[in-house]
Amino acid sequence: MSLTNPAGAGPAQADAYIHALLELLGERDPFEVQEELPGAVGRLFEGLPEEALRRPERPGKWSMLQVLGHLADTEVINAWRIRRIVAEDRPRIEAYDQDRWAAGLRYGDDPWREVLAELAALRRRNLRLYRALPAEAFARVGLHAERGEESVGRLLRMTAGHDLAHRRQLERIRRAVGG
Repeated sequence: MSLTNPAGAGPAQADAYIHALLELLGERDPFEVQEELPGAVGRLFEGLPEEALRRPERPGKWSMLQVLGHLADTEVINAWRIRRIVAEDRPRIEAYDQDRWAAGLRYGDDPWREVLAELAALRRRNLRLYRALPAEAFARVGLHAERGEESVGRLLRMTAGHDLAHRRQLERIRRAVGG
């Protein structure tokens, strides 16, 4: 199961990544999984000193705080993508390099409670919108630059799988940094 998706890795890697996310989600309700994320992440961060939150599990990997920054920005990106797909006809959906975002936007520098509050607020707003969409909106598609056609329904399931993958990652990092 490939839960990595490096920028520009190609269609085969993208397909493996999507398959892994959807397999991780399984039959779980994607809305329920997405609702769980802020609370689950908060529990993983509680009780750890700031230094531990900023320490990667090993060289070249992200820290817990960097993962949290990624989750918050992923919520912004998904909000934009899904709104475009719902409002426009087959819009082009740009890819992005998550490692460049993490470095350029300095994910490890912000206070974790503020980043978590931002993630929680964004997630609440997005879930409210997604639940209000008519059934036919979930079949609308955008054209992802690397992955091709993606429907709103698939993006919502992928997001839930992405949440679960990063929850596992955060648990692993917490163990590695002494939590």
